[in-house]
Amino acid sequence: MKDLSQRVVVCGAGGFIGGHLVRDLLAQGYKHVRAVDQKPIDQWYQIFPNAENMQLDLSEKPACYKALKDSAYVYNLAADMGGMGFIETHKALCMLSVLINTHLLMAAKDCGVNRFFYSSSACVYNGEKQISPDVIPLKEADAYPAMPEDGYGWEKLFSERMCRHFREDFNLITRVARYHNVYGPDGTWEGGREKAPAAICRKVITAKLSGDHNIEIWGDGHQTRSFMYISDCLKGTQDILWSNIIEPINLGSSEIVTINGLVDIVESIAGIKLKRKYNLSAPKGVNGRNSDNTLIQKLLGWEPSVKLRTGLEATYAWIYNQMTDKNARKVR
Repeated sequence: MKDLSQRVVVCGAGGFIGGHLVRDLLAQGYKHVRAVDQKPIDQWYQIFPNAENMQLDLSEKPACYKALKDSAYVYNLAADMGGMGFIETHKALCMLSVLINTHLLMAAKDCGVNRFFYSSSACVYNGEKQISPDVIPLKEADAYPAMPEDGYGWEKLFSERMCRHFREDFNLITRVARYHNVYGPDGTWEGGREKAPAAICRKVITAKLSGDHNIEIWGDGHQTRSFMYISDCLKGTQDILWSNIIEPINLGSSEIVTINGLVDIVESIAGIKLKRKYNLSAPKGVNGRNSDNTLIQKLLGWEPSVKLRTGLEATYAWIYNQMTDKNARKVR
């Protein structure tokens, strides 16, 4: 049973999802929330004085033991990653994140952690099942035979297996979710690590403010994706941690959209129409990816509650404020 008096640790707390998770845990009444990230604390997306904030490099084993000391529940969201522009050009850095999960699992075992959550990714899925924009939604079994996204996807798939074997060999309760494109306010929107929703919001806002009504789109715009709003991600993440689901499970929206369709929505929010230029040599990822939510609906009754248009409106407004308000705290 969940005990709000026990210490809960959020690894990657200076990041987008991690910052929102710390906020949510504190709002629920957890008495001891430890927030850990490699970045200097003043560079975190969200900072909470009533959390125990620690700057640690979790790729180093001693740091993981320090982070998990006297803790009961652990959320491992820490990774060196970003959007497709980063993933396709920093494969080695993405692979090195395996050190984080390796050392955290070792520390969790030795420190007597009660439950351990690992954030995997839809990038683990077999690339041959994502060739067409008219993709069939990906089921959990579609990760094998293994042919994940090179670099980042392989690291995630390997770390999933490590969680499994720590559960089997050491009785550490591990839970794994495969995230499908999480978005929302208080995250990266420029600098090369941003994902499609934030990048498109930034580009549309730039066009609106500058009067240059042109936009560059990576790929031909026909690529299909699904995008999950941050509040739905937080609920699903915690539901999975406290469930009896021992195998990796999808956590994403099944509301599929083309990249062109995503631009359409953001243009509508901005009240502007742009001329599109397609950069066919830019990183664009697989042609089609969508989440099959059959299993999580059956086991947890979970389905995203925030429609894409609604989530994009909130995301657009926040990024617009970041770009126009000189007093806004710029987070990247």
